[in-house]
Parts: sequence; C-alpha cells; structure tokens
Amino acid sequence: MDAATRVEELTALHGTLEGAPLLAAVHRAFGGRVALVSSFGTESAVLLALAAEATPDFPVIFVNTGKLFGETLRYRDQLVTTLGLTDVREVGPTEDDLAAGDPKGMLFTQNYDACCHLRKTVPLDRALVGLDAWVTGRKRFQAATRAALPLFEAEGERIKINPLAAWDKDRLETEFTRRGLPRHPLEADGYLSIGCFTCTERVAPGADPRSGRWAGSAKTECGIHMTTIGTAR
Repeated sequence: MDAATRVEELTALHGTLEGAPLLAAVHRAFGGRVALVSSFGTESAVLLALAAEATPDFPVIFVNTGKLFGETLRYRDQLVTTLGLTDVREVGPTEDDLAAGDPKGMLFTQNYDACCHLRKTVPLDRALVGLDAWVTGRKRFQAATRAALPLFEAEGERIKINPLAAWDKDRLETEFTRRGLPRHPLEADGYLSIGCFTCTERVAPGADPRSGRWAGSAKTECGIHMTTIGTAR
C-alpha cells in the first residue's frame, strides 16, 4: 500500500481521534515502526505527555545538533524523568559528517540550509530508517507555511502524523496547566521557538512564534519539514 492510500485509510479509521487515544492507535497500527520526533522545545511537553500516556515506551527521537542550548538538554532530561519516557533515542551528526562538512563548526555563518542539513536532516534520515511513520509536534497556528496542516500526510514512502495540528495556543496552555508540565527555562526570557543557540533569538511581543529562528533571513524551516502546506495551496 502506498503512502497516499495509507493516509486515506488512517484518516478513515482514526481521523476523529486525538490526544493519547490517537497516539495509541497509530502505535498499534504501525506495529512499533513509528517514532515521535521531538526538539524538546517550548511546546514539546504536551505531545510527549500524550505519548507517554499512550504508552511509556513510545519511541522518541531527539536530534542533538551539537549546537543546542544547554537549557534544552537539561529540559530534555527533566521531561524524560517527569513523564517516565523509556525509549528516547538521541541522534546527531557523526564525527565524519562534521569533518567533511563543518570542520570549524562555523558553517551556520555561511549557509543556514547547509548547516541544518548536515546537523539535523542527515541524522534524522538515518534514525528514520526502518520506520514507516513519524509523529511531529507541528501546529497550524505556528506559521503561514503550516496553516493547512493535516492530521496525516504522506511524505515519500512514510506517513507523517501531526496530532496537534488543530490545537491553538490557548489549548496548549490549558494542557500545560492541567498536567502541571514544566516549561522550557528559556521561554520566560522571550524564546518562543527554540533551535540551535547560533540561530535562535528572542521573539518580539505579538510576533510570529517562529520569527526568532534564523532572524533576518527568508528561512522558516530547518529542512526536516519542507513541504508547503499553507494557505497558498
């Protein structure tokens, strides 16, 4: 069955589910050949909590680019312990990758896209080998490029699942409060979307939450999510 047909099937079977029941259903549907990819950023705790509620051993992939904030790494450890996650897989660029593509560690100053590809896309592609689907934390309200985000989408031969696509900021905040989830320590300082420390800035009040990523450039995605699914389509 090709990915587009599988999307239709998943939508028919599980399109009305949400939260932990949805994640439990897709975990069963893919027989474990599915993982949740998390940045452990400002909004990540809600989706991780839902996955832990579905099953504590829901596989979680965390891409450590080697240039993440120390606060993000400590927050990851806090959430893993707090939520009881038992299968968190850290991946990142290999020594050979860096020696060939960024030996001085300064590629981000020359080419954002090349740096993201080397440090994030390539490691994730390796981690996804053998998986039929992956879960993302993307939401429609985050950016114009995500405004028409579906629950299930086909990308190549894999399925991407976006359980929080229809959630707005208020609903996320309510869930944080209801569950007593810890916040990313940089959020209170104005960092609303957090990637590498080299390319993340504070967000101005009322601005697009992702405007602090690669500020001053036309870049809006790291390269993992490149399909345009905004209102223009």
